[in-house]
Amino acid sequence: MAVPPSICPHRLLPLFLGLFQGALLLFFALFVTYDEPSAQPDDTNLVASKVYSTFPFFQDIQVMLVVGLGLLLTFLPRYGFSALTHNFLLLNFSMQWALVLQGLLHHFHHGQIHLDLHKLLISEFAAVTVLISVGAILGRASPCQLLVMATCEIPIYLASEWVIVTHLGVLDVGGTITIHVFSCYFGLGVSKALFRATQQPLHPKETPTPSSDLVSLVGTLILWVFWPSFVAVLCEPGDAQHRAILNTLLAMSASAITTVVASSLLERDGKLSPGHLQNGSLAGGVAIGVVADMAMPPAAALALGSLSAVVCVLGFRFLTPLLARKLTLHDQCGIHNLHGLPGILGATASVVAVLVASKDTAGSQPSQLSPAGGNASEVVQGQWGGRGVGGQALGAALRLRCLARPPERLCFDDSLYFKIQGQDESPGADSSAEEGALALKE
Repeated sequence: MAVPPSICPHRLLPLFLGLFQGALLLFFALFVTYDEPSAQPDDTNLVASKVYSTFPFFQDIQVMLVVGLGLLLTFLPRYGFSALTHNFLLLNFSMQWALVLQGLLHHFHHGQIHLDLHKLLISEFAAVTVLISVGAILGRASPCQLLVMATCEIPIYLASEWVIVTHLGVLDVGGTITIHVFSCYFGLGVSKALFRATQQPLHPKETPTPSSDLVSLVGTLILWVFWPSFVAVLCEPGDAQHRAILNTLLAMSASAITTVVASSLLERDGKLSPGHLQNGSLAGGVAIGVVADMAMPPAAALALGSLSAVVCVLGFRFLTPLLARKLTLHDQCGIHNLHGLPGILGATASVVAVLVASKDTAGSQPSQLSPAGGNASEVVQGQWGGRGVGGQALGAALRLRCLARPPERLCFDDSLYFKIQGQDESPGADSSAEEGALALKE
């Protein structure tokens, strides 16, 4: 007997998550364990030192991803519950999935995977790619579509990272190329394939309100404060980590000021755009990641932060409308402007930094000279082309009826996924069957 269409979409999400968590519970019970406690005082002190030096950075990153990024996505006035919850759900789902895959690929020895804080941190970095990519289709995709996207994107990211870091020898401590550029063009590829060649019209619930923009700006401020931890956590403790923190702070400070300048100059009345502030202030943190730990003058960090902010603001003002009009490319959160363009700028800066540093600091330590510059162009081209194709292939699969993409009139609306008390416009019980049928037809 066929399942009524009004039941399938609502039951698919808990079924998917329940099976996933049950499978992971069985996997962890059979194969995942902790290291045996050491009786040697020196070993115990070494473990304690690693925990005390890493966990504060880890907490900062947690605040960034759960609170900062979640609030940043609430600029859609009727989609705040969904943006926060789906971001939180995808973070936990992707982190566990990445932990399993990385354990099987790199840490499976004698039938066991030994879990530690560093492996958990690397898995969260993998989850970041998903959180960025979904920004391209935020509000127009169902939770099931987002989970399927995360399931496919994590192994593709791990393969891409292995090629870039291990095979090409690129040192990218802040994830400018491996995380930001990858996730941007993967998400745009998914968007292009999911919405095909149709230009998405402006939805009546899509326009931000002053209150939603204010909450989103709070998310930007949280991300801005904790971003240096994201860039510096994987650096070698000592000089490299110190340089990464300082360079990131300088770049982000310059991008914040330059965003105000650029946004004001682009508006006829000189007023500021909330969207520019929400994104341009963070562009310096994206661009600086690939060169953050290098021995470069502070002026270079300031210049890179300023250039990345200009590129981001100009992208929102001119490039996004152009891509939507000419290529019918839908980018809901402007991830191309915040992650793609500053990421390419950072990769280009690494080429310049390596060329200059190789002449001026012949006796520098290996950690001071990033090898990213030698392969930056081919890496970015590979990310642009290969991940875009992979994203398009996945986007085609996301059009399956069973994944219940929401109908156009119910996009950007929390009432489709949440039981909200006191909301006059929330769909009633009589309309649930119609909504389910519409979702399946889409």
